[in-house]
Amino acid sequence: MKNMKVLVTGAAGFIGSQLSKRLLERGNEIVGLDNLNEYYDINLKKARLTQLEELPNFRFIKLELADRSGIAELFAREKFNRVVNLAAQAGVRYSIENPHAYVDSNVVGFVNLLEGCRHNNVEHLVFASSSSVYGLNTLMPFSVHQNVDHPISLYAATKKANELMAHTYAHLYNLPTTGLRFFTVYGPWGRPDMALFKFTKAILEDKPIDVYNYGKMRRDFTYIDDIVEGVIRVLEHIPSSNPDWSSDSPDPSTSPAPYKLYNIGNNQPVELMHYIETLEKALGKPAKKNMLPMQAGDVPMTYADVNDLEREVGFKPQTSIVEGIGHFVKWYKSYYND
Repeated sequence: MKNMKVLVTGAAGFIGSQLSKRLLERGNEIVGLDNLNEYYDINLKKARLTQLEELPNFRFIKLELADRSGIAELFAREKFNRVVNLAAQAGVRYSIENPHAYVDSNVVGFVNLLEGCRHNNVEHLVFASSSSVYGLNTLMPFSVHQNVDHPISLYAATKKANELMAHTYAHLYNLPTTGLRFFTVYGPWGRPDMALFKFTKAILEDKPIDVYNYGKMRRDFTYIDDIVEGVIRVLEHIPSSNPDWSSDSPDPSTSPAPYKLYNIGNNQPVELMHYIETLEKALGKPAKKNMLPMQAGDVPMTYADVNDLEREVGFKPQTSIVEGIGHFVKWYKSYYND
């Protein structure tokens, strides 16, 4: 839908920048918000923003989500039609060392967004959740209809909290909210703290890579363009009350309030060693592997059931690992002149 004013939080981030670009290209007005923190390379964030600032109808605002009065003023002034929240303190392992950063951004900041939406008649709030909410669940594929009450990192717990908070606002104030559980996103302009980025850098520099769980981990790696397409489809698909919802057997993914949860994953788990082999082929260079046990907060496997997404919004991620890694390597070599 054109002529729509959308707030994208985390606009200097990996997913936020690519989503903003696509929305701008289709004629939307985008206000991009980011705090430009130094969790990873600030220059990469600035380079993403430079791309966006070259396009018409984009404005950038540097602001903390946890700044209550600042967020309230922003919403009152701008009167957004829709909001996509992709700002969060990211990273499972970092949450073990820096818990307060996650509460400030992912919990306090999220309440401020919900309040902004509530008081300014926002039509739809779409927010990033995470596959990490599945925690100790082992029934595969992971389904949004499963109970997810056993997270194993604070990052995952804050994402689960976001889902609960969003449902509360949908119920109390009839605010349409949709949560998206992303599964291991990768691709050009990605995050330097993610495996693909770290592996590529190390291999090109002839340094060893750390391979956890001895390479036996399986991940539902999802290419960035598929994630962006899924977010845009969902943004257009405003949830409504589910008349068939039963309080005797409550379905976590839906509600009598205008609330919905979806998985966005590739629906094809890939073993980490296969992922590394595919990268080695794309780079034309073997990796030196440092085989290690599983890290705290990690899960051995992720696998997304995307039936609801396919049925209700008509989309299913389909980019293969070979294609996706190829695109990333091409971008990486161009960006870093390797």
